[in-house]
Amino acid sequence: MADRADMSGTTESGGRTIARVVRAEVVLGRVSVPGLAAAVEDRAAGAVVTFDGVVRDHDGGRDVSEITYSAHPVAGEVIARIAGDIAGRPGLRALAVVHRVGDLEVGDTALGVAVSADHRAPAFEAVGDIVEEVKKRLPVWKHQLFADGTREWSGCA
Repeated sequence: MADRADMSGTTESGGRTIARVVRAEVVLGRVSVPGLAAAVEDRAAGAVVTFDGVVRDHDGGRDVSEITYSAHPVAGEVIARIAGDIAGRPGLRALAVVHRVGDLEVGDTALGVAVSADHRAPAFEAVGDIVEEVKKRLPVWKHQLFADGTREWSGCA
């Protein structure tokens, strides 16, 4: 696809700058938000904003022991589309979004996002919108194990 940004830098599409999509994927292994921040660094950027969505120790008043995330086979394509949709915004330089699947413990990163931009406002807005779009559109499901031994499936992550 000619309009898609690649790892080498921003590209022009129809007269507008498209931010580099450094990573947009669903992975089985650990997610490093500092690694994502380093990957989106850009000498022209005045801001790098990150989000580290971690597994918390409670949900709905119950203690959580662990979570297992499962993904639909198209999840990688969906997260790439989300990244591509955001990458066309003015002032963005680079972005990365990674969602983890498999078994996670309390404190593990489930969703990592990093965006570099010319200024802070578009970076904060892009990170917030990526998180909301992932929560809304990504076909990933959460199976929680509670401290009392009960389990529960939740809708999209």
